[in-house]
Amino acid sequence: MTSAAFNPVEILSRIQAVLDEEVRPSLQADGGDIELVGIDEDHIVQVRLQGACQGCPSSAVTLAMGIESTLKNRVPEIRFLEPVL
Repeated sequence: MTSAAFNPVEILSRIQAVLDEEVRPSLQADGGDIELVGIDEDHIVQVRLQGACQGCPSSAVTLAMGIESTLKNRVPEIRFLEPVL
């Protein structure tokens, strides 16, 4: 799913804005955080959960149902999130 119009800088900027405005506040309220690591040519976004989110039993649900759905709603170009260590 590569595209000649793929502009990772622009997409990462939009993703970061959504994380800062909509995702990070609730994660930080619970002692966690999220780091945007990057995006590849296939529009797969790599993120790193931090703080209390790291190793939390609910982190997979938070990532898929909360963070990923919010990001895909606001930045439809992305395919899915991939957690990295």
